[in-house]
This record gives sequence, C-alpha cells and structure tokens, in this order.
Amino acid sequence: MSKITEIKSARVGDKYYKIEHDSGLTIYLYPKSDYNSKYAIFGTRFGSVNNAFSLDGGDVKKVPDGIAHYLEHKMFECEDGDAFVKYAKTGANANAYTSFNKTCYLFGCTENFDQSFEILLDFVQRPYFTEETVAKEQGIIGQEIRMYDDSAEWVVMFNMLKGMYKSHPVQIDIAGTVESIAEITPELLYDCYYTFYNLNNMVLCVSGDLTCEDILKTADKMLKNCEKHDIKSYFEDEPYEVQSRYIEQKFPVSVPLFNFGYKEKCHKVTQKETAEIDIIMTLLTSPSFELYNKLDDEKLINQSFDAEYFDGQGYNSVIFSSESRSPKKAAEVIKEYIENLKANGVNEEDFEIAKREVYGDLVSSLNNVEAIANAMVDAHFNNSDIFGFIDDVAECKLEDVNSRLKTMFDTDNTTLSVILPDKE
Repeated sequence: MSKITEIKSARVGDKYYKIEHDSGLTIYLYPKSDYNSKYAIFGTRFGSVNNAFSLDGGDVKKVPDGIAHYLEHKMFECEDGDAFVKYAKTGANANAYTSFNKTCYLFGCTENFDQSFEILLDFVQRPYFTEETVAKEQGIIGQEIRMYDDSAEWVVMFNMLKGMYKSHPVQIDIAGTVESIAEITPELLYDCYYTFYNLNNMVLCVSGDLTCEDILKTADKMLKNCEKHDIKSYFEDEPYEVQSRYIEQKFPVSVPLFNFGYKEKCHKVTQKETAEIDIIMTLLTSPSFELYNKLDDEKLINQSFDAEYFDGQGYNSVIFSSESRSPKKAAEVIKEYIENLKANGVNEEDFEIAKREVYGDLVSSLNNVEAIANAMVDAHFNNSDIFGFIDDVAECKLEDVNSRLKTMFDTDNTTLSVILPDKE
C-alpha cells in the first residue's frame, strides 16, 4: 500500500502530499482547488554531466556526451506512435528538457487530465529504439547543435564554463557535439535508460485541482514496480583554479555581451545556505539595490542583467550576465562592489528589503501550478522541501548572510567571457 504523508505550512497556510508509491516512485501532489489548469512533470536524475557511471558497484561505463539529451528526444517516439500526436488529441501542451543534472517530461492542460496523465506515465516507461530511428535522430539533433552554435547567449556561457572548468563535463554542451552523438547506438540508449529511468531514481510532481485518489487511480494502473539500484556518477578531479581568466570571441551581434563567473570550491549546498545565497543574489542583481543602479547609471548593463548561483554534481559558481558596451569595465565594477560589500557587510535595511523580495517571490509562486510542480522537482532532487525553504528564508538573519558572503566570491578565481560584434 502506498504511503501518503501530508506536508503543511503554518506560515503560508497551505499543504501538499508526498506519496511513496509501491512501485518505488516518489510522487508529490500540491492541490490547488478552483484552478482550471493542471500540470504534471516526470523527472529523472540524469543530465548531461552524468556521462560516466556505475550500477550496483559494477564497472564504470563511459557514454558519449549528449546522450541524456538524445535519450529525451527518443522517448517520445513509441512503438505505437508519437507521444506528441497522442497529446494533441487530449489538448495538452507537452514538452521535455534536459539540463546538466536532470531530464524532465511535462504537460499542462485545462481538460482531459486523466488521459494526458496516462500518456505521460506510459511513454516514459516504454522505451523504443531501433537502428533506423536512432540514425534519423542524429541529423535532427545535429541541426539543433548547430542552431545553438549560432546563439551568442549560448556560446558566451559555454565559453565561460570552458574557461572555468578543466575536467568537469559541465563545460560540455548539453546536447553534446556532432561527433559525440554519432557514437550513440540503441544499445547505449537502453543502457542509460535502464540505469537512470528506474522509478526509484525519479520523481513525479503534480499540481492543480486534484486529489491523491485522482493521482493514485492512474499511478496504480500505469506504474511498474522497480527494484532499487545503487547508481554512482564519476567525475575527474577538478582543480579549484579557473583555466582562463578571459575569453573573447567575435560574433554577428550588434551589442557586446558577457558572462562573468566566480568559481567556487565544490560542495553540497544545504537548504539554509541556498536561502542565504538567494538573498545575496537579490542584493546584487535587483534594481532595488546599489550595484544594479551603479552599473545602469554608467550604462554598463541593460535590462538583461542577471545572475545565478550555478551548482550541481561536482561544480559551484556564481555567474553574472548582460549585454554591455564595456564588458571588462562592468566586470571590474561588479568585482569592486562585491569586495567592498564583503569588507563592510550588508546593512540591516538592505537585508530586510532583499529578504522580503525573495520571500514574496516564493509565496507568489505558489499561485502558479507550473512553478509549484517544478519547485517540487528541484526540492526532491536537492533533498529539501518547498515549505522548509520558505521558512529558511523567513528566518534568515543578517549575520547569516554576512557570514555566507565572506565564503563566496574569490576575486582571484574568476572568468570573463565576452562576445564582441564581428564587424565583418
């Protein structure tokens, strides 16, 4: 019998459910009564960085770069027809994506939820690969790789990651290369599928006007019991120091753009640390605070200015990005401002404003079924929970943020990646 646990938040006055299904799959349901839209996402801990792994302590297997993304593409092609064609009949809006750390399949709908839910649970559990279909996909994904090669935003980011990381596969394009995907075979796809698409390694998150009974009715019918296995990913030793401090490339753009990253020591970030980091990132990027306005006043950024704390299996960094007519100057201003902030500390007023901004965004996201489901996926894979994270933000103290700030932003360990207009 599946175990159902109710998870409540006194702070936000809401609740959701964790279902430990007999099949081995963990399911989360966040009921949103009186909402017309429903959303479901089915994810596995298999991303582009997981290109070397072992199962139950066996030999380490090395697979071609881009295979997780390739597998995502192939999963929609079922023996009895394309899953997208099936979704078209139910009216659901379906999609999928592969990131560095996970692959997710999803759909949103306002009607025919049960039928769309069955389609999701069916095709993700039923791989179908042949020599012919795999070979056909190589051309399609090759075109996608070339398309991203023509994207300045994509190129500037991966140039920065290649400058930062020597050995870690996070520097490799999520889709791989034209050469690496040419090595992919049906046998390799099945090998990766049966390793990582084990229900014990996956999560299913649903939000909308639904009950646990609604979800279990389909889950009990569709889910196949899986034996739990020990999956381990392997990464070469990665030095702390960046490989290159500066990388420049010409591109057909009208305005230069940059990614400026601080490489950190690899470590697992706790939920409490993530709350502190989110407040710090808001202090550094929000128009409510000094750095954004300083950069804006000097015309060193535009509205595209953003930053993220970028972390996963074997990598941690902070990345700033924007269009800028003077990327080197923008990076210097960011660096100088952060050094002063570390030396003098965040003041109480700015801290409270930033904390309220982060808290407000988190609470308002609970009114969006898509945002809720994606937050539950991330929380599950990070061994945290969405209500606990909201509590950590609300209870964060100024001294916590200032203490965290001192552990971040090593000025001597940065990479600036710049795309300049190609006047030719």
